[in-house]
Formats: sequence, structure tokens, C-alpha cells
Amino acid sequence: MIAGHKRFLAEKFPARKDDFHLLAESQAPDYLFITCSDSRIVPDLILGTGPGELFISRAIGNIVPIGDASSADGVTATIEYAVEVLKVRHVIVCGHSDCGALKAALDRKHLEKLPKSRRWLQHVEAAFVHRQPLDPADGEHADLASLIRGNVVAQLMNLREQPSVARAVMEGRLAVHGWYYDILSGRIERYDEKLRRFEPLVS
Repeated sequence: MIAGHKRFLAEKFPARKDDFHLLAESQAPDYLFITCSDSRIVPDLILGTGPGELFISRAIGNIVPIGDASSADGVTATIEYAVEVLKVRHVIVCGHSDCGALKAALDRKHLEKLPKSRRWLQHVEAAFVHRQPLDPADGEHADLASLIRGNVVAQLMNLREQPSVARAVMEGRLAVHGWYYDILSGRIERYDEKLRRFEPLVS
């Protein structure tokens, strides 16, 4: 990591010094990207974005929790700030293949010594209701992939229930999206809410 930082200072920072000077004063991203904490998911690499373009929220299972008005957590606070203060125009909930959180939801015995994770994963219960059709392309992992896609749908619905999001969508200044990223192929699918199915983001 230190060697990487040295390369950044020597090679990348000088070429974009003016950009970083502007970003040091403020930020104005158009996108809030809600994704999993998984180390294999690198939004800027996958999407070709750079500093200042994405406001990112990461938590295991790309979960958007629903609670009473007095509850507080980092994800919903991030959403509120992004929508009300930064005025982002798009919010994307992005799940991914081989998600450990959804594996745990399928097999709870691994959560016996992880009480906080067990409580957090209560927010994925709706994923079972929204499971997507099995895709033969997912092979032996089709059952898990179906649940992961269902979780994207569930968290997209939770996102729409956030007061700041509901208000911004109603006012026509915000659009929300559900994505599924396949680590093996590098491809993204988007959830079509009218057709109620996932389609390739790009052909």
C-alpha cells in the first residue's frame, strides 16, 4: 500500500493536480453508489469513474436498512446526506455474485459467533420473497445468484422508503436503480422495474 501511494504521488497526482485542487474545496457527485463491502468490488475500476464522480456507501450485503424514525445507521445517514445536501441525481444499489452476506442468509450456522452480522442480515429477509428466476448461465451457483438478485430488488424497495429518497423521486429530481455485478464476467445487469427482471446494462 505504501508503494502504491508513492506511485500515486509520483505519477498520478501531478497529472491531475488541478482536478484535486478543485476537489479539495467541494464535491458535487451526480451518483450515490450503494454496494457491498466485498474487497472484489471496486466501483471506480468497474465503471471507469474518477475522484469526485461517485459518492459511495458500503456495507455487507449492500443493505439499505429500514427502521423507525429514531434509528440511526451509516447507510441511511449517507443516503440522506447525498440526496438532501449533495443533491445527487441517481442512486444505484449494486449487488454482486458470490456475496458472502447472502451465503450466510442461506446458511445461518456460520453466524453463531457473529451477533452483529446476524442482526444486520435481518434486513435481507425480503430477498427470499423477491428471488429471481434461476439463470442457467450461473451454473451451480444459480440458487445463490437468484437470491442475490432478489436482495437487490428488496434493497431497492427499502431505498424508495427512505423519506429523503421518496421526496426527491416524487419531485422528479432523483432516479433509483438496481444493479447486479458478476465478478467472473465483469458484466453488470440492471433491474427493469416494469418488466420485473434483470437485463444486461450494456449489449
